[in-house]
Amino acid sequence: MAVHSADKTRIAFDAEGDGPPLVLVTGAFCDRSTPQELAARLAATFTVIRYDRRGRGRSSDTFPYEIDREIEDLEAMIEVAGGSASVYGHSSGASLALYAAAHGSAITKLVAYEPPFSWDPDRARHIRNLQARLEELWAEKRRDDMAELFLTQAIGVPKEGLAAIKEGPHWQGMRALAHTLPYDVALSDNQAMPADTFTKIAVPTLLVAGGNSAAWARTAVETLARDIPNSETLILEGQDHGVTDDVIAPVLEKFLS
Repeated sequence: MAVHSADKTRIAFDAEGDGPPLVLVTGAFCDRSTPQELAARLAATFTVIRYDRRGRGRSSDTFPYEIDREIEDLEAMIEVAGGSASVYGHSSGASLALYAAAHGSAITKLVAYEPPFSWDPDRARHIRNLQARLEELWAEKRRDDMAELFLTQAIGVPKEGLAAIKEGPHWQGMRALAHTLPYDVALSDNQAMPADTFTKIAVPTLLVAGGNSAAWARTAVETLARDIPNSETLILEGQDHGVTDDVIAPVLEKFLS
Protein backbone atom coordinates (compact mmCIF):
# COMPACT_ATOMS: atom_id res chain seq x y z
CA MET A 1 0.00 0.00 0.00
CA ALA A 2 1.09 3.58 -0.53
CA VAL A 3 -0.06 7.17 -0.17
CA HIS A 4 1.43 10.45 -1.31
CA SER A 5 2.92 12.95 1.10
CA ALA A 6 2.30 16.69 0.84
CA ASP A 7 5.12 17.14 -1.71
CA LYS A 8 3.80 14.17 -3.77
CA THR A 9 6.49 11.76 -2.57
CA ARG A 10 5.15 8.21 -2.60
CA ILE A 11 5.28 6.62 0.86
CA ALA A 12 4.87 2.84 1.03
CA PHE A 13 3.47 1.23 4.16
CA ASP A 14 1.96 -1.89 5.70
CA ALA A 15 -0.83 -2.02 8.28
CA GLU A 16 -1.73 -4.98 10.45
CA GLY A 17 -3.63 -5.79 13.60
CA ASP A 18 -6.72 -4.48 15.31
CA GLY A 19 -6.99 -1.76 17.90
CA PRO A 20 -5.90 1.86 18.40
CA PRO A 21 -3.42 3.01 15.74
CA LEU A 22 0.32 2.95 16.33
CA VAL A 23 2.87 4.20 13.79
CA LEU A 24 6.43 2.81 13.93
CA VAL A 25 9.26 5.11 12.79
CA THR A 26 12.60 3.45 12.08
CA GLY A 27 16.16 4.76 12.15
CA ALA A 28 19.31 4.47 10.04
CA PHE A 29 19.83 1.42 7.82
CA CYS A 30 16.15 0.49 8.31
CA ASP A 31 13.03 0.26 6.17
CA ARG A 32 9.53 -0.96 6.92
CA SER A 33 10.65 -4.58 6.97
CA THR A 34 12.93 -3.95 9.96
CA PRO A 35 10.20 -3.80 12.65
CA GLN A 36 8.12 -6.57 11.06
CA GLU A 37 8.48 -8.95 14.00
CA LEU A 38 7.77 -6.18 16.52
CA ALA A 39 4.66 -5.22 14.55
CA ALA A 40 3.48 -8.82 14.61
CA ARG A 41 3.84 -8.89 18.41
CA LEU A 42 1.91 -5.64 18.79
CA ALA A 43 -0.85 -6.46 16.30
CA ALA A 44 -2.99 -8.12 18.97
CA THR A 45 -3.21 -4.76 20.77
CA PHE A 46 -2.84 -2.10 18.08
CA THR A 47 -3.38 -1.44 14.41
CA VAL A 48 0.32 -1.14 13.59
CA ILE A 49 1.51 0.96 10.65
CA ARG A 50 5.12 0.61 9.53
CA TYR A 51 6.40 2.57 6.56
CA ASP A 52 9.38 3.16 4.33
CA ARG A 53 10.77 6.58 5.14
CA ARG A 54 11.44 8.57 1.97
CA GLY A 55 14.23 7.20 -0.16
CA ARG A 56 13.89 3.71 1.32
CA GLY A 57 12.26 0.51 0.18
CA ARG A 58 9.33 1.21 -2.12
CA SER A 59 8.99 4.88 -1.15
CA SER A 60 10.17 7.51 -3.60
CA ASP A 61 12.19 10.61 -2.78
CA THR A 62 12.17 14.33 -3.52
CA PHE A 63 15.18 16.62 -3.42
CA PRO A 64 16.51 18.56 -1.65
CA TYR A 65 15.95 16.81 1.65
CA GLU A 66 14.20 18.74 4.41
CA ILE A 67 13.18 17.57 7.87
CA ASP A 68 9.79 19.26 7.42
CA ARG A 69 9.10 16.93 4.49
CA GLU A 70 9.80 13.90 6.67
CA ILE A 71 7.38 15.31 9.24
CA GLU A 72 4.78 15.52 6.48
CA ASP A 73 5.46 11.87 5.61
CA LEU A 74 4.76 10.87 9.20
CA GLU A 75 1.62 13.00 9.15
CA ALA A 76 0.51 11.14 6.02
CA MET A 77 0.81 7.89 7.98
CA ILE A 78 -1.20 9.40 10.82
CA GLU A 79 -3.89 10.29 8.29
CA VAL A 80 -3.87 6.68 7.11
CA ALA A 81 -4.40 5.71 10.75
CA GLY A 82 -7.56 7.82 10.93
CA GLY A 83 -6.27 11.29 11.76
CA SER A 84 -4.46 10.66 15.04
CA ALA A 85 -2.17 7.92 16.35
CA SER A 86 0.39 6.92 18.93
CA VAL A 87 3.96 6.86 17.63
CA TYR A 88 7.03 4.81 18.52
CA GLY A 89 10.32 6.07 17.13
CA HIS A 90 13.73 4.43 17.37
CA SER A 91 17.04 6.31 17.04
CA SER A 92 16.75 8.91 14.24
CA GLY A 93 13.13 7.78 13.95
CA ALA A 94 12.72 8.93 17.56
CA SER A 95 14.22 12.29 16.58
CA LEU A 96 11.73 12.59 13.74
CA ALA A 97 8.82 11.66 16.01
CA LEU A 98 9.88 14.27 18.58
CA TYR A 99 10.17 16.97 15.93
CA ALA A 100 6.73 16.03 14.61
CA ALA A 101 5.21 16.22 18.10
CA ALA A 102 6.81 19.63 18.61
CA HIS A 103 5.43 20.68 15.21
CA GLY A 104 1.92 19.84 16.40
CA SER A 105 1.32 16.64 14.42
CA ALA A 106 -1.71 14.67 15.61
CA ILE A 107 0.24 12.32 17.87
CA THR A 108 -1.72 11.10 20.89
CA LYS A 109 1.16 9.47 22.80
CA LEU A 110 4.84 9.14 21.99
CA VAL A 111 7.60 6.69 22.89
CA ALA A 112 11.11 7.74 21.83
CA TYR A 113 13.96 5.23 22.13
CA GLU A 114 17.43 6.80 22.21
CA PRO A 115 17.10 9.82 19.91
CA PRO A 116 20.74 10.54 18.97
CA PHE A 117 20.82 14.09 20.30
CA SER A 118 23.66 15.99 21.92
CA TRP A 119 23.95 19.44 23.48
CA ASP A 120 27.74 19.50 23.07
CA PRO A 121 28.84 22.19 20.55
CA ASP A 122 31.78 20.03 19.45
CA ARG A 123 29.38 17.17 18.71
CA ALA A 124 27.19 19.53 16.69
CA ARG A 125 30.16 20.50 14.53
CA HIS A 126 31.05 16.85 14.12
CA ILE A 127 27.51 16.03 12.98
CA ARG A 128 27.48 18.82 10.40
CA ASN A 129 30.88 17.82 9.05
CA LEU A 130 29.71 14.21 8.87
CA GLN A 131 26.60 15.16 6.95
CA ALA A 132 28.62 17.21 4.46
CA ARG A 133 31.07 14.35 3.94
CA LEU A 134 28.25 11.83 3.42
CA GLU A 135 26.69 14.09 0.82
CA GLU A 136 30.03 14.37 -0.98
CA LEU A 137 30.40 10.59 -1.01
CA TRP A 138 26.86 10.15 -2.33
CA ALA A 139 27.59 12.58 -5.16
CA GLU A 140 30.27 10.06 -6.16
CA LYS A 141 27.91 7.08 -5.50
CA ARG A 142 30.36 5.61 -2.98
CA ARG A 143 27.88 3.55 -0.96
CA ASP A 144 30.44 1.38 0.83
CA ASP A 145 32.38 4.42 1.99
CA MET A 146 29.17 6.11 3.18
CA ALA A 147 28.15 3.11 5.25
CA GLU A 148 31.64 2.72 6.70
CA LEU A 149 31.87 6.42 7.56
CA PHE A 150 28.51 6.38 9.32
CA LEU A 151 29.30 3.22 11.25
CA THR A 152 32.63 4.55 12.52
CA GLN A 153 31.84 8.26 12.96
CA ALA A 154 28.17 8.23 13.99
CA ILE A 155 27.75 4.88 15.72
CA GLY A 156 31.34 4.42 16.93
CA VAL A 157 32.05 1.00 15.47
CA PRO A 158 35.81 0.40 15.73
CA LYS A 159 37.51 0.02 12.37
CA GLU A 160 38.51 -3.53 13.20
CA GLY A 161 34.80 -4.32 13.62
CA LEU A 162 33.92 -3.23 10.10
CA ALA A 163 35.19 -6.42 8.50
CA ALA A 164 32.77 -8.57 10.48
CA ILE A 165 29.87 -6.29 9.57
CA LYS A 166 30.79 -6.30 5.88
CA GLU A 167 30.98 -10.09 5.88
CA GLY A 168 27.66 -10.40 7.70
CA PRO A 169 24.16 -10.95 6.29
CA HIS A 170 23.01 -7.32 6.63
CA TRP A 171 25.76 -5.52 4.72
CA GLN A 172 24.05 -5.48 1.33
CA GLY A 173 20.90 -4.04 2.88
CA MET A 174 22.96 -1.38 4.62
CA ARG A 175 24.66 -0.47 1.34
CA ALA A 176 21.25 -0.18 -0.34
CA LEU A 177 20.15 2.43 2.20
CA ALA A 178 23.44 4.34 2.41
CA HIS A 179 22.10 7.28 0.38
CA THR A 180 19.61 8.05 3.19
CA LEU A 181 22.26 8.33 5.90
CA PRO A 182 22.58 12.13 5.47
CA TYR A 183 18.89 12.30 6.41
CA ASP A 184 19.53 10.44 9.67
CA VAL A 185 22.46 12.69 10.47
CA ALA A 186 20.38 15.81 9.80
CA LEU A 187 17.75 14.53 12.22
CA SER A 188 20.46 14.16 14.88
CA ASP A 189 21.40 17.84 14.80
CA ASN A 190 19.04 19.07 17.52
CA GLN A 191 21.20 22.16 18.03
CA ALA A 192 20.05 23.40 14.62
CA MET A 193 16.54 23.68 16.07
CA PRO A 194 15.21 26.60 18.16
CA ALA A 195 16.07 26.19 21.84
CA ASP A 196 12.42 25.90 22.85
CA THR A 197 11.55 23.19 20.31
CA PHE A 198 10.92 20.36 22.75
CA THR A 199 9.05 22.49 25.28
CA LYS A 200 6.26 22.63 22.68
CA ILE A 201 5.58 18.89 22.95
CA ALA A 202 2.23 18.60 24.74
CA VAL A 203 1.47 14.88 24.41
CA PRO A 204 2.37 12.19 26.98
CA THR A 205 5.92 11.14 26.12
CA LEU A 206 8.04 8.24 27.31
CA LEU A 207 11.79 8.65 26.76
CA VAL A 208 13.63 5.34 26.84
CA ALA A 209 17.28 4.28 26.84
CA GLY A 210 19.13 1.02 27.36
CA GLY A 211 21.13 0.43 30.51
CA ASN A 212 24.01 -0.94 28.43
CA SER A 213 23.94 1.91 25.90
CA ALA A 214 26.56 4.63 25.60
CA ALA A 215 26.32 7.51 28.06
CA TRP A 216 24.99 9.88 25.38
CA ALA A 217 21.75 7.89 25.17
CA ARG A 218 20.90 8.29 28.84
CA THR A 219 21.99 11.93 28.79
CA ALA A 220 19.70 12.58 25.82
CA VAL A 221 16.57 11.19 27.45
CA GLU A 222 17.31 12.87 30.78
CA THR A 223 17.89 16.25 29.12
CA LEU A 224 14.76 15.95 26.97
CA ALA A 225 12.71 15.05 30.04
CA ARG A 226 13.59 18.42 31.55
CA ASP A 227 12.22 20.17 28.45
CA ILE A 228 9.13 18.10 27.63
CA PRO A 229 6.40 18.97 30.15
CA ASN A 230 4.39 15.72 30.15
CA SER A 231 7.23 13.23 29.96
CA GLU A 232 8.88 10.44 31.88
CA THR A 233 12.04 8.40 31.42
CA LEU A 234 12.71 4.68 31.51
CA ILE A 235 16.06 2.88 31.52
CA LEU A 236 15.84 -0.71 30.30
CA GLU A 237 18.57 -2.63 32.09
CA GLY A 238 20.46 -5.11 29.93
CA GLN A 239 19.48 -3.36 26.69
CA ASP A 240 21.52 -1.29 24.26
CA HIS A 241 20.71 0.71 21.14
CA GLY A 242 19.35 -2.42 19.47
CA VAL A 243 16.58 -2.99 22.01
CA THR A 244 14.96 -6.41 21.66
CA ASP A 245 11.33 -6.85 20.64
CA ASP A 246 10.40 -8.89 23.70
CA VAL A 247 11.58 -6.06 25.97
CA ILE A 248 10.20 -3.02 24.15
CA ALA A 249 6.84 -4.56 23.18
CA PRO A 250 5.40 -4.69 26.73
CA VAL A 251 6.69 -1.18 27.36
CA LEU A 252 4.74 0.07 24.35
CA GLU A 253 1.66 -1.87 25.32
CA LYS A 254 1.67 -0.50 28.86
CA PHE A 255 2.36 3.14 28.01
CA LEU A 256 0.29 3.47 24.83
CA SER A 257 -2.78 1.40 25.69
